[in-house]
Parts: sequence; structure tokens; C-alpha cells
Amino acid sequence: MEANAPHFKLILGSSSTARRKILADMGYHFTTMSADIDEKAIRKEKPEDLVMALAEAKAEAIIPRVSIGESEGDAEPTLLITCDQVVVYEGVVREKPSSEAEARQFMKDYANGHAATVSSVLVTNLVTGSRRGEWDKVEIYFHDIPDQVIDKLIEEGIVLYAAGGLIIEHPLILPYVKEVVGSTDSVMGLPKALTERLIKEVL
Repeated sequence: MEANAPHFKLILGSSSTARRKILADMGYHFTTMSADIDEKAIRKEKPEDLVMALAEAKAEAIIPRVSIGESEGDAEPTLLITCDQVVVYEGVVREKPSSEAEARQFMKDYANGHAATVSSVLVTNLVTGSRRGEWDKVEIYFHDIPDQVIDKLIEEGIVLYAAGGLIIEHPLILPYVKEVVGSTDSVMGLPKALTERLIKEVL
């Protein structure tokens, strides 16, 4: 598989463990950088527009910090991947819960209901300036989620850092996921097929 010896350098502009794992699973070697941006300062009406705007803002914040050797004309291209994700519930965009109480409410809402994740991927070729981005949407349907499961998840704390307090790959939550319409890697923050295609498009 050519991905093991790619003819480009790859930077993942994210500190997300799940995204790092997915990209490594795809066979890529990469470095990570994270963008310190005020995500709350960027507002858009539609979730699809919001995640794309955030991925762009992250790219703009990281690009000036990357040094690319201009002298070597045949230098390998350097690609930067930036992403964002929100959860949409009943038409409302949900970001990371602001408190344990909010995380608990989010999860109670999902029980016997459904939510969607909207994830963006933006790949920028830092040598040519070529940039391609797209978003991906996945619908998730849940069975009832018992209160003690919600308590355990909150105690453990990971859900407090997840968009919409939504995690589906967690062993505690898995039994209560009824159906996922779309790919699990997209829910985890990095849709593999889309990322693969955008990388090819900017090279």
C-alpha cells in the first residue's frame, strides 16, 4: 500500500487522540500541531458551514507556524489536515458540554432518540497552496441509556471533551447504540474515505 511510503509530509492540525489513531490506522506517518483559536468567536447559521469555517480558521492559525524549506525545488509537498465537528440534535448545534449538568442533559436527550455528527476535513498543500475541504454527516440512533451509565461516563470525564457529549465507540455506550447511518470513523472525528480522497486531490 503506497500510504506507507507517501511522497509527502503530513501534519495533523488537531490534538484529538481519536483523529491521531484513525490517521495512523490509515497507514500514515505524521506530526501534530494544534491551533489555538477561539472557536466560539466563529458563528454560522448552518452546522455544515460552521465546521468548514472552523477547519479553515485552524488551518490559517497553523500555517504561519510551519516552516517549509523553500530552497529545495524538489522538496516533498507538506499537507496539513484540519478538522472540526459538531453534533446536531433537533436542528440545534451542540459543541463540547460546558458543564457536567449539560453533558448529562445531552445524553438524556439522545436516549431513545437520535443525533447527527457533522464533521469537516480540510487538506491544504502548503507548497502549492491548493486546498480542498468537505463535510460529512452521520446519523446515530440510540436505545434508552440507563442513568447509571450516564453517571459513569460523566465521572470518567471523556464526554466532557466530546462535541455534544457524544461518544459512540466507548464500551459503556456501545450497547445502547441502535444504528449508525454513515461511518464510525466520521463520528470519531475523521472520515477515512473523505480524507483519503482530499489528500489525493491536493497532491
